[in-house]
This record gives sequence, structure tokens and C-alpha cells, in this order.
Amino acid sequence: MLSSLAIIFLLGLLLGAIFNKLKLPSLLGMIITGIIISPFALNLIDQSILMIAADLRRIALVIILTRAGLTLDITDLKRVGRPAILMCFVPACFEIAGVIVIGTKVLSMSVLDAAIMGSVIAAVSPAVVVPRMIQLIEKGYGKKHSIPQLIMAGASVDDVFVIVIFTALTSLATGKEVSAMNFIQIPISIFVGICAGIVAGLLLVKFFKFIHIRDSVKVIIILSVSFLLLECETRLEGVVPMSGLLAIMSMGITIYQSYRVLAKRLSSKYNKLWVAAEILLFVLVGATLDLNYAMKSGMFAVIVVIGALILRMLGVFVCLIKTSLKMKERIFCMVAYTPKATVQAAIGGIPLALGLACGQQVLTVAVVSILITAPFGAIFMDKNYKRLLEKDERER
Repeated sequence: MLSSLAIIFLLGLLLGAIFNKLKLPSLLGMIITGIIISPFALNLIDQSILMIAADLRRIALVIILTRAGLTLDITDLKRVGRPAILMCFVPACFEIAGVIVIGTKVLSMSVLDAAIMGSVIAAVSPAVVVPRMIQLIEKGYGKKHSIPQLIMAGASVDDVFVIVIFTALTSLATGKEVSAMNFIQIPISIFVGICAGIVAGLLLVKFFKFIHIRDSVKVIIILSVSFLLLECETRLEGVVPMSGLLAIMSMGITIYQSYRVLAKRLSSKYNKLWVAAEILLFVLVGATLDLNYAMKSGMFAVIVVIGALILRMLGVFVCLIKTSLKMKERIFCMVAYTPKATVQAAIGGIPLALGLACGQQVLTVAVVSILITAPFGAIFMDKNYKRLLEKDERER
């Protein structure tokens, strides 16, 4: 295991640095690292690492979502209003509908199978989007219309919505009963997650004000509470639906709102943690990709992904109707909401594991969606944010 971790970090850093030199996102180098050392290529990763890969990816997500919460001003989000709510589910619905229309024609799938495929690829990746939005907040870009806050918050809730839809559709495909309660769980999961995060955040703020300890110890405590919130989600399954990841982000927001001086210091600590977590996350995402599947479907999978992406961007445009955003800012939002990675890597293989007829096709399209959208979205944001977004005068 230790040698595998060394290979992951060293090769991930190397290829990430090379891609940076080429003016490309370092995450693309990390994903390629994972593909190279995966069991489907050179097989340099120990099986023990692959067995805990899902947990390691979740730890990385915990770090980036906490970091997002510690920099997200809720007053900015309130100012956005209606579009922030619509961004949580409208683009995903457009994309799922697009996959149903295109998948049934191009891949000759049933409507249910195409819907399952759509729910797998519809989730936006916080791991790609959130770090870039945090950088925009720090640099003052898009501040006037709270664009980074809009995209960050929407990306987090979007995942909750899509995963619940996916669970309901796979239950239907495996012969289980799907009731209205499956869909009522979406707002309940969001509400309970936010409430749990607020309570945890307020308790932590009181504790940190009462007991003076080093910031490094505070980070360990917050990480531990974050893991417990994820465990609560698992333990409460079947009793009360709860989004653990949304709870973690809400906890960070609460700390920021209640104790801003501490939040800024903790955010700096989390920035350092993200250096290692980012490598683990994207290398392990790459390690789950089997390019053989992608090669078999070829252009058909690409057509489905690109067609669905166009409809997703149309969904974002609909969310932004009657807002004060300029056209170039709307274009930025539309493309910034396209990257896929972590959710697709996590659930893309589930239909195949369940023995569904669409399993291999779903996994293939999930792989292709990561390979196309993660670099496309990241490169677009990195290259165009200065041109498309206005910089706040106070940051100049």
C-alpha cells in the first residue's frame, strides 16, 4: 500500500506539473496518471488501495466542501435568489431528458435504461468546480452578481438531487417498488442535511470560543465531525434521509457566518490539505476508468455525452433568465456547470454490478463523460474567467 501511495503522489505531482507547464489543468495530468497505473493498464496500484478508493475519494470531497463552506458568504447567496434554487435541479433534469431522447435513438436503449444513464452522468463535479470558484472569490471575479457562490451552492445540491433520482430509477429497474416517498426524500434530505450542518457548526464555534486550541487541532476536530456527519447519513438511511455532504458544507458556512476570523485561518489550513487530497481524488478517479469500454462504444457514447451537455447548458441558461447577468457571464456559468468526475466514478459501475442490461453502456458513457467534460470545463474556466467575468473594483 505504501509504495502505491508513493507512486500516486509522485507520478500525480509530476504529470500535474507537466500539464501546468503546458497551460492545461493539472487535474488532467492526475487523471491520466490514474489511467496509466490502473489495473487496466500498468497495474501499479495495490489492491488494498483500490478497496478503499471510494472512501479516499469521499475524504477529498469532505476537504473541498468544507473549504467551500468556509469561504461562502450566505448573504451573497441570498442576493442571487431564484436562480440559486433553480440551478440545484433544472440543469440536471434537462440533461437526463437529453440522454433519454438521444440514448433511445443512438444506443437503442429503453426509456428506463436511458434515464438511469442520464442520472449517472447528470451530476456536476464539486471537485472540479469548487476549487475554481474559491479562487474566483479570492481574486474578486464575478463578485458583483455572486457568480462563484451561485455555482458552488448549486453544484453541491445538484449531486444530492441526481443521486436520489438514480437510486429511485435503479430500484425500479431491479423490480423494487418506487413510491412518491422516493422523490419526497430529495427536499427532506437537503433540509435535514442543512439543519445538521448548522447545528454542528454552531456547537463547534461555541467550543472553539470557549476552549483555545491550535488551528491544526481545530482542523482535525472539524474533519472528525465531518466524517461523523457522513456516518449519520448512512445510519439514518431508511429512517430519515440526510445529505452528509450538504451538512458538511453547511457546517463550514455556519462557522464562516459566526466566526469569520477563525474561518479565514481554517480555510488557509484546508488549502494545504487540498494539495494532497486533490492528487488522491483525481488519480483514483482515473484508476477507475477502463478505456477498453470507451473504445468499444466509440462515437456513439461521445454523441450522447455532447448532446446531453448541450441540453444541460440550455438548462443553466433557462435558470438565468430575467437575471442581471451579462451574456458573457451566462456563458461562463453554462460551461462551468458541465464538468463530471467524482459522482460518475462512484456510481457509474453500480448498474453493471446490479446485473442490469444497460450496465456496460452506462459505465462506458460515464467514463466518456469524465474524459470529455472534466478537462473541457476546467480548461474553459481557467482560460476565460478574466475575459468573461468582471473583477470587483476593490480587488484591483
